[in-house]
This record gives sequence, C-alpha cells and structure tokens, in this order.
Amino acid sequence: MPTLSQNISTPTAATKRVAIASLHKFAFPALGTTCEVQYVTQGGAQSNLVFENAVVRWVSQFEARYSRFKPSSLVSQINAAAGHAWVDVDEETEKLLGLCDGLYTATKGILDPTALPLIRLWNWKAERPQIPSPAQIDTARRLVGWPKVQRMPGKIFLPEPGMALDFGGFGKEYAVDVIAQTALDYGIFDVLVDFGHDLRATGTPPGRAAWHIGLEDPKNPGTIAGSIAITGKSVASSGDYVRCFKIEGRRFGHIIDPRTGWPVSNGCAQATVVANSCLLAGVLSTTAFVLGLTEGIDYIREFPGADGIVLSAAARAQTPGFFHYVVSS
Repeated sequence: MPTLSQNISTPTAATKRVAIASLHKFAFPALGTTCEVQYVTQGGAQSNLVFENAVVRWVSQFEARYSRFKPSSLVSQINAAAGHAWVDVDEETEKLLGLCDGLYTATKGILDPTALPLIRLWNWKAERPQIPSPAQIDTARRLVGWPKVQRMPGKIFLPEPGMALDFGGFGKEYAVDVIAQTALDYGIFDVLVDFGHDLRATGTPPGRAAWHIGLEDPKNPGTIAGSIAITGKSVASSGDYVRCFKIEGRRFGHIIDPRTGWPVSNGCAQATVVANSCLLAGVLSTTAFVLGLTEGIDYIREFPGADGIVLSAAARAQTPGFFHYVVSS
C-alpha cells in the first residue's frame, strides 16, 4: 500500500462556523499561473484585506524560496552547488525534502524531484523545439534519481554537477493546501482555492450545496466537457494536450517519464482525481496519467478517499466513487 497519504496533512475545520455573508473573490499572478481565491465571510473590508494580503504574501515568499525560475531562490542555490558544495536548509525546507521522499517512494519513481535535466532537455517552450538524441537523453537520465541526493540534518548536497531539483511537480498543490488552511485560521470556512485549476474546496458558496468545478475537454481545450460538485475535497487534473510541441505530426507533451527519459506517450489524454488534499490529488492525477488508463485507475484505487477518471482518445476508466461527484446535465 502506498504511504504517500500518510505524509500529507489535511486541513481540519474549526468546530464553530460564522454566519454566511457574501462571496468575495480575488486573484493574482504567481507560481506561473493565475491564483484565485473565492470565499464567504461576514468580516468587514479591513479584515478581508488582512486575509487577502496574508495569502499573497505567503505565496510570494514560497515562490521566492522554491521556484527554479528565480535565480536567487534556495532551490536555485542548491542546483548551482551541485557537485561541489553542501547547502544549508531550514526546517520548512526539510519538511519539503521529506515530502519528496514520500512522493518518490509512493509513485515508484514516476514523480522524481531530480527530473529537471530531462525537463530542460524536452523544452516545449523553446522557439524551435527539438527531439533530443538518444545520447542526450542517456546523459540527462544519468543525472536523475532522487536516491542519489545526499542529506544530513540542516543540509543537502546534489553529488553530481548538472543534477537539479524542481518542486514543480507538487509545489503548486502544496501551496493550495496551505492557503486552504490559512483561510480556516482566519475563521473563513467557505472557500475555494484555485491555483491554475488545482483546487481545494471547503464549505459551500452562497445558496448552493457544493462548489461546482468544470472539467476541461481535452479534445477541445478551453471548453468544458462536464462538471463535478465538491465540498471538503480537492481536485487536480493532468494532461499534455496544451503544453506540448509537434514535429512531423507527432506530439510531444510536457509530462516526462523519468524511467524512460521520454514524454508520456501511452494514449492517455487526461487524468482527474478528487482527494482529501490538493497535494494528493495532484500526485495521483500525474502518476495515473503516466501509468495510463488501466494501471492509472488501479493506482488511484489504492488510496482511501481518492476517486478519479482517466481518459484516452477512445476510452475512459473511472473509480466507482467518482460518479457521485458528477453533476447531471
């Protein structure tokens, strides 16, 4: 049985709810996407502003410390020191590195925080993307492998030059869960946190029994194929139908399988998971996408409280419990 769920804490609501007032919404750019929070509160404008500022401040600080795209971030410092120096890390970073242990073990190496050399090699954002040569792929693969990372209390060392960490496989989802807990800490019990369509919902919006979440149609990106209703749950989807490049009619997506060094190419179009935390939903959806239709659904079933659906061009598979979230048209 995978142990990942044991490493993920789920926010717990306070026992006393405040009276429902009106729905508020704010959004800001961060983590490479649009971060949006909708919430219901009876607090005044000043208390709402305090909460919103706290959210933006925490996300900004998190991104500044852990984004590989920030040259001054701690992750960038660790990567720059690969092969020649240990780097000091604090308690928060130790927690995230411990989480990496769980991610790697529970996904059997599919989610590998050291896969950045392969991600860079398959750069779908390049002006003229190229298919790497077998030699380039082999070279990058030799730099990948979470078990190679050396750690001691308060320190980390990437032992080979060119090794690199990337928290992009779980950082956004982790942030969603933190902000959902932040809302509860501020006495906000009805909230939908949506960071680039990785979501966590608690309570309900005004006048409705649940938050309704649209599911994108992988055949027609930007359109909705259906919707689900959730409360006290999180949702994440994985697919490579948008972030990709094509060469001679063949599509290469952004999701790389570190076990092969190649983008996933198993016919899977999209995997969506409902789980108790956004982190778990994101990990399961990505892993299921890499595993494919049958193995992916079997994998989701191994985690209590998680349900999902996996789509290919011609078929679909879903857990029995996923049906309960679907909103009838």
